[in-house]
Amino acid sequence: MSIRALPLLVFAFLLYNAVVLTMGLDALQKEIFKLHLLSGGDWIFTWGDFILLVTLILLFVEIVKSTFTTTSTLIDHALSMVVFMAIGAEFLIVPQAASSIFFLIMVASLIDVIGGYTIGIRVARRDLNIGADQ
Repeated sequence: MSIRALPLLVFAFLLYNAVVLTMGLDALQKEIFKLHLLSGGDWIFTWGDFILLVTLILLFVEIVKSTFTTTSTLIDHALSMVVFMAIGAEFLIVPQAASSIFFLIMVASLIDVIGGYTIGIRVARRDLNIGADQ
């Protein structure tokens, strides 16, 4: 199995669990850094913000990965579904997962699953149309 077949959103899932299970649910509100802006306001970057930023970056990479048509792509789609089911189960069962940040990780995972299959079908259809012209 290729490393490309590994669904990257599992890292956001693991990061959330590492932060919350080691530092508690309140850790999501703890600041990592604070910047004083020219407007006079303060921008506070928390652990929850960091986890969401990582999730969005990984979701972008996953969507780009879904445009490739290789055998590892099929494995990636299947494993992405497994990751989504694991996130969904944890959201329903584990009390520390009852947060909006975890819910948004779950939504990103759902977008990865649906987007991966949709883009994969479109790319395969395009490849078939190109092959039919020859």
